[in-house]
Amino acid sequence: MRKLYILSFFCAAATILFSCKKDGFLGQTQTTDLTEEAVFKDSVNTTAFLTNIYLKVGFSESATRFGNGGLDVASDEAEPYDNSEITTIGFANGSVDANTVSGDAYNTCYTNIRAVNVLFKHLPQTPLRDVTKTEIKAEARFLRAWYYSILLKHYGGVPLIGDTVYNYTDKIPAQRASYKDCVDYIISECNKAAADLPFTQVGLLFGRASKGACLALKMRVLLYAASPLFNDDNTVPGPTPLSIATDKVKPLVGYTDFKKERWEEAEKVADTLIKSGAYQLYIDNATSPGFGFQYGFTIRPSLENIWQVTRPSNQDLENAYDPPSRGGHGGGFPYQELVDAFPMADGKDIHDPTSSYNANSPYDNRDPRLAYTVNRDQSKLITANSLTPTAINIYTVNGQGTGVDAIYAGTKTGYYGNKMLDPKAVPNSFNQTARCIPLIRYAEVLLSYAEAVNEFEGPAKAYEPIEQIRMRAGLSNYKLPLGLNQVEMRKIIQNERRLELAFEGHRFWDVRRWKIAPQAFTQQMTGLEVQRNSAGAIENLKRVNVRKHGFKTALYLWPLPTSEVAKSPLTLQNPGY
Repeated sequence: MRKLYILSFFCAAATILFSCKKDGFLGQTQTTDLTEEAVFKDSVNTTAFLTNIYLKVGFSESATRFGNGGLDVASDEAEPYDNSEITTIGFANGSVDANTVSGDAYNTCYTNIRAVNVLFKHLPQTPLRDVTKTEIKAEARFLRAWYYSILLKHYGGVPLIGDTVYNYTDKIPAQRASYKDCVDYIISECNKAAADLPFTQVGLLFGRASKGACLALKMRVLLYAASPLFNDDNTVPGPTPLSIATDKVKPLVGYTDFKKERWEEAEKVADTLIKSGAYQLYIDNATSPGFGFQYGFTIRPSLENIWQVTRPSNQDLENAYDPPSRGGHGGGFPYQELVDAFPMADGKDIHDPTSSYNANSPYDNRDPRLAYTVNRDQSKLITANSLTPTAINIYTVNGQGTGVDAIYAGTKTGYYGNKMLDPKAVPNSFNQTARCIPLIRYAEVLLSYAEAVNEFEGPAKAYEPIEQIRMRAGLSNYKLPLGLNQVEMRKIIQNERRLELAFEGHRFWDVRRWKIAPQAFTQQMTGLEVQRNSAGAIENLKRVNVRKHGFKTALYLWPLPTSEVAKSPLTLQNPGY
């Protein structure tokens, strides 16, 4: 049987086509003594080549993608660790341009798309059983669709290269396909891959592509495609790349015709996943309210994960988000605005005058997901030297910090990330986790179904999936108000995605596809300084300004790397850059 983790020697062998000549990643060539023919004459090396294509599936959602954070710090979720990376700072400040933005999405995705095509070219001649070849091709086809979906999120329409393997001497297609053609291609590839894959992967094959993953990717791509940014009926006001583009560019950045039925397509795929019964929320409110929300991230396999980054025992997220005293470095610091978005334990908004919110005890009786998403002053964590959790000191006394974790010394906002962290893991120790990092999980399916059905049919069928999410979260005796209209339900769904999917790479894209970026991303973002006296009692909770965010219409999409646009007049840049 094929295992996901293969000796690094073989993975290194699989990189023979992954170095660039001057013509770019699609025209790569051999740089080691191991030729293509040698790789694909050996079944182990062939399997290792496929494994290598899996290695970057989670790069877009990585908590340290840019060195000073991930997409969370390029949105309104968190403050960048420092100002060292201009991509994150540029998105936060609203000053991104084509010359300075990271090209990692373009390069990483096309590198792996080319690798899939190389695999397709040689797979018929490999010494593998026909059934194994079929499985490998289906997995690789899904991976190619996955990488194209990442390109589509970033740039809109991109060049589609089919199964062709280009060398550096070849004339490589530069003309971008339309947004519609890219969506159709990804959906078609998912359908073909799904036909030859099991619904779920188990045992030694856990972590590989599955039919469920194909359906989940289809659902996400169709949901995004149905959203106002790309399928605009002007219900949500404001300019977008689609509205400011020239006639030649418009088909590249969205649909030129609005169809409400696009929501129905996403609804149907989500409904198929729900009715399959193959996945479920991890629920445990008996241990403590909402415990399942936290604990479910720490186990493998989990029936909630549909598609995930599967690595050996690790401390990846702890390395990024833990405070300095626990060895954390490089992740973002949650904003107060995210903290404020979490409701009370009964589901009421903290700004609701009938809620029990107390500004002097702001964390009491809150949605349990808040504590599992954000670490605050006096949250307790283990250390490399002790499994007994001890408090992290973020407060100040007479304006002075109280150690490396304190606000201004460690965090800039008064908070550290806690989403998906394993309470039994800590950097620089033997305490690791078996956690998989989710790329698509069942909670997203429920939320996507609720959103699609609300937009296409109205709110009636959206109640149940939202209430399932909140019940798992540990909200006590919670029910949505009866009689919500579509607009009211839309706001609830959007906030629920913000809370449930925080720090999983969604917020950056959700705010854009909903066309609410000008409101969400032009705020003064803040933190909270806890001021205590020498006896340790809280004297004041001071809201502090951290960063003024900015946004412009062009930032709905990423600019294509200038180096790619410069290669051919056929490669048209996105509007506003």
